[in-house]
Amino acid sequence: MPKARKTLGEFLVENKIISTNQLQTARLESEKTDEALSHVVVRLGMASEDSVLKYYTEFCKMPQADLKNIDPQILSLIPETFARRYHLIPIVRKEKKLVIAMSDPLNVIVKDEIKFKTGLEVEAQAAPNSEITQAISQLYKTTGSLGEILEKIDLKSVAVAEEESDPSKLQSLAEEAPVIKLVNSFIASAFHDRASDLHIEPDENILRIRQRVDGILYDIATMPKHLQPAIISRAKIMSDLNIAVKRAPQDGRFQIEIEGNPIDVRVSTYPTIYGENVVMRLLDSRAVLFGVEEVGFSSEDNKRFKKLLATPYGIILVTGPTGSGKTTTLYSALNTLNSPKKNIMTIEDPVEYHLFGIRQAQVNPQGGLTFATGLRSILRQDPDIIMVGEIRDLETAEIAVHSALTGHLVLSTLHTNDATSALTRLIDMGVEPFLVSSSVVGILAQRLVRKLCDECKEPFTPNPQVLEEIGLSHEKKAQTFYKGKGCKKCKDGFRGRIGIFELLVMTEQIKEMVLSKAPLSTIKATAKEAGMKTLRENGIEKVLQGVTSIDEILEVTRME
Repeated sequence: MPKARKTLGEFLVENKIISTNQLQTARLESEKTDEALSHVVVRLGMASEDSVLKYYTEFCKMPQADLKNIDPQILSLIPETFARRYHLIPIVRKEKKLVIAMSDPLNVIVKDEIKFKTGLEVEAQAAPNSEITQAISQLYKTTGSLGEILEKIDLKSVAVAEEESDPSKLQSLAEEAPVIKLVNSFIASAFHDRASDLHIEPDENILRIRQRVDGILYDIATMPKHLQPAIISRAKIMSDLNIAVKRAPQDGRFQIEIEGNPIDVRVSTYPTIYGENVVMRLLDSRAVLFGVEEVGFSSEDNKRFKKLLATPYGIILVTGPTGSGKTTTLYSALNTLNSPKKNIMTIEDPVEYHLFGIRQAQVNPQGGLTFATGLRSILRQDPDIIMVGEIRDLETAEIAVHSALTGHLVLSTLHTNDATSALTRLIDMGVEPFLVSSSVVGILAQRLVRKLCDECKEPFTPNPQVLEEIGLSHEKKAQTFYKGKGCKKCKDGFRGRIGIFELLVMTEQIKEMVLSKAPLSTIKATAKEAGMKTLRENGIEKVLQGVTSIDEILEVTRME
C-alpha cells in the first residue's frame, strides 16, 4: 500500500515554518471560514506564499504556472465569479486538455467541477494566490474602465443646488441608485489601480476626483459642480457621519466588498471654502503582512534589525514622515516576533490591520484612552512586547522608557527626518539623556520609493553630473542603470513601492555621546563607522540593483 503524501500542514510544521499550535489554529480558522488551509496560513501571516508554493512545486512535484502567457481567448471557459471564488485562472488549452493555474492545485472537487463544466481534462499548476488575483483583475475586466462606467450611469436625476442644506433632501439624493453606483465606481477604480487613497476635492466650478498610487496623486475624473452635495453626502452616509455638519472635520469608516475582497475604508472630511473635502484611505482587511524579510531590507540590515528584535527589552524606534511606511514596518516586526509564548499588546491610532494572536487597541481620547493612558494600562496586562503607535508627548515617552527599563520590548514611531535626530527629539521632549541612552536600543529611519515596472524598464545612460551628485565612484559608473518606459501594467514606468532604510544600532560609544550631548553630526559619523548606511546610500544600492531609478532616489532623499 503506497505511503500517504504529507499534507501542507505537516510539511509546514516539519520544515519549522509554523508551529503545531499555529497549525491547529489555522485548521480551526479554515473550518470556520471554509477557506483552503493554504490561504489561511498566508492570510494570518503564519507562512509566506513562497513557502506554500514550495510545497506544491518541490514536494508535490507540480509544475509552476506561467501567468505571463495566458491565452485571453479561453477565459470565457471559466466565469470570473468562479475563478475568483476558487482562486484560479485558465492559462492555455491543449486540444482536449485545459491548463489551469490554482493557488490550491490539489483541490480535486474544483478540478472535477471544471471538467464537468468544460468537458475538458484539467491539468492543475501551482501559482501564488496574489498573482492569480492580479491576473484575474487585469484580464477579465468585467468591471470596465471608470469612463465606461460613468457613461452607463444616468446622473441627470441627481442634479441639486450647490447650497442645498436640507439633510433629508441630501440623504434622499445620496441613496439614489445612480449616486450609489457612482461612488462605488470611484472606490472600485481606486482598488483596481492599487490606490492607497481616494480624494473627492471640491473646486470653484468642478468636483475633482483623484487617487494616490505609489505615493503620487493622479486625476481620474472631473464631475459637474451640481453633483457635489450628492456625492459627498453619499460618502458621509457610508461612513456613518453626520451629513448636516458641514463646517467641522469628521472622521469615520466603513467596509465594502470588491470582487470578494473585503476593503476597510477610513474616511476624513475637511471643510474648505468650496465645500467639504473627502479623503478615503483604502485598507485591504485581508492583506498579507509578512515578516521583516519582505519589507525591503538589504541582507545586512535584515540581520541587524532581526538582532535588535531579539533583544529582550529596550525601545526600538521607527522614524520618518507621514506615509513613509512606518506602520507597515512595525506590523512586519510584530509578525516576526509573534509567538504563542509571547504576550504582545498594542495601542494604535488607528488599528490599520488586524494581527492574529496580538491584542490590539485603538486610542479613544473622548473615552479617556490616549497613548499614555493605554500604555499605562498595558503594563498591568503582563505584556512581553508592546507596540505604541506613536510617541507624541513627554508623558508617553516617559512611560515607554520606564517600560523598556523594567524588562519590556517597546516598538514605536517618531516623526524625525533621520535616525540620529530621534535621539535629540526625545531629549527635546524632556526625557533625560541618561534615560535615552539606557533605554533605546535601535532606531530605523525609512522612506518609500517607487519600484521600476519589471515589464517595461529599460537600460539608459544617466547624465554624468547626476552620477556625481549621488556620489557614485568611477568604478560603478559602468553599472547598468534603468528607467521606466511606461506600459499598461504600471503608472509612469513604476509599479509598487519599496523601503529604503537607515538603521542606527546603539553602541556603547553612541550611548556615551548621547550622555555627553555630542553634536548629531558626530553621532551620525560614529554610527556610519559602526555599519549604518544613510537613506541615500541605501537608495543608491537599490538603483544599482535595478529596483528603482536615480531620479526617484534624488527626489526622496533631496534633504540629505
